[in-house]
Amino acid sequence: MSPSRTLAASLFLLAATASAFAADEVNVYTYRETKLMQPLFDAFSKASGIKVNVISASSGLEQRIKAEGANSPADVLLTVDIGRIDDAVQAGISQPLKSDVLEKAVPAQYRDPAGHWAGISMRARVFYVSKERVKQDAITYDELADPKWKGKICIRSGQHIYNNALFAAYVAKHGEAKAEEWLKGLKANLAQKPSGGDRETARDVAAGKCDIGIGNTYYWALMNDKDADKKPWADATRVVLPTFVGGGTHVNLSGVLLTKHAPNKANGIKLIEWLAGDTAQQIYADANYEYPVKAGIAINPTIASFGKLNPDPLSIAQIAASRKAASALVDKVGFDN
Repeated sequence: MSPSRTLAASLFLLAATASAFAADEVNVYTYRETKLMQPLFDAFSKASGIKVNVISASSGLEQRIKAEGANSPADVLLTVDIGRIDDAVQAGISQPLKSDVLEKAVPAQYRDPAGHWAGISMRARVFYVSKERVKQDAITYDELADPKWKGKICIRSGQHIYNNALFAAYVAKHGEAKAEEWLKGLKANLAQKPSGGDRETARDVAAGKCDIGIGNTYYWALMNDKDADKKPWADATRVVLPTFVGGGTHVNLSGVLLTKHAPNKANGIKLIEWLAGDTAQQIYADANYEYPVKAGIAINPTIASFGKLNPDPLSIAQIAASRKAASALVDKVGFDN
């Protein structure tokens, strides 16, 4: 074979190899910690033969994808909250996905009506209450503004995405005027300036600084089951599943979307659909202490011990639409001051 033909054959072989390699990959940008997601990615790769490449960050991923534009390697974005996924959609970095698999597995209230995102696991925003000082078994979100709890409540910043979603749900259900009055009442009942994270609210309840801390379900489970140094905080508290008056418990989502310029679109869709399947849903439940979005999946025993979850019927899309108004109200009432 002549040198030119040898070179051409080599280039063809390299191109074919590169093409096959790309066909067996999917690139994921994630706000979830890699150590939490790795069991899922490993199981997906084993089932599909598709390698998962991961970039993890605590902020800025939607801005990064937008800046990368059509050259972005990202196929899939995983988020920790509806706030992040709503920001991503607003940034124009997603594309709608029509999937019979998702429509069957994920209830409509946990999917974007236009198909830009889907929830793949749930958590509830609940109360960590003192075992010694709080005897009530049922407490509503509305009741947080009752003067009987004056100086009794601990919470992280009102602008944090977890609280923003809860406050947005209140706006969506009751309107801005009633939400403002509720936030004023809640602020008046705070034991201290909003600070720290959800775990720290349990710490402060255990220390007697407050009687009620507001946090996500999985943080308490992690403190109870896996964080030995924080186990005393869980031991001093119990979880109450609150509800809205006339409604259910506020839930939020870990969400997923297909990026606008996904270079491995088919593999991205396979991963997204797999995350809504039985295997992934069970891993979410057992490894991450989250509620599955798919019906029929066993809930982790620690989470199940909180009692039966009755999610509020308000759609996550409606909550997302009220996020801006909720944020403005937090500033208006000086909630974090």
